[in-house]
Amino acid sequence: MKINTSRKAGFTLVEIMIVVAIIGLLAAIAIPNFVRARQTSQTNACINNLRQIDSAKQQWALETHQASSAVPVESDIAGYMGRNTAATTFAAANVVCPIAGTYTIHDLVTAPACGKYAATTHAAVLP
Repeated sequence: MKINTSRKAGFTLVEIMIVVAIIGLLAAIAIPNFVRARQTSQTNACINNLRQIDSAKQQWALETHQASSAVPVESDIAGYMGRNTAATTFAAANVVCPIAGTYTIHDLVTAPACGKYAATTHAAVLP
């Protein structure tokens, strides 16, 4: 007599639930880190834009023999941004805040600032 044992291979409900729980736990850990990394990179991009604006202000002042109280406008320093030499505005030179803030240029002594963050978080970092 032959015993016919037919075992169907597959996963049980408990095994599938354990896998889904592990994936959910990993997602709960990873997603906040991705959001934080995105915010950090946007802040760093904004700080780098502020550094470039400050460098462009200083270069403009040196080349045009300006006093320290002079306040350049966007069209004055857009050509010094190093992105597009024919640019006449920040938008044309691709100087856009990645967090939808607005840049304030100020005079030559005061560091530029981003309107999205407080001056202490960005302007204090500039050399």
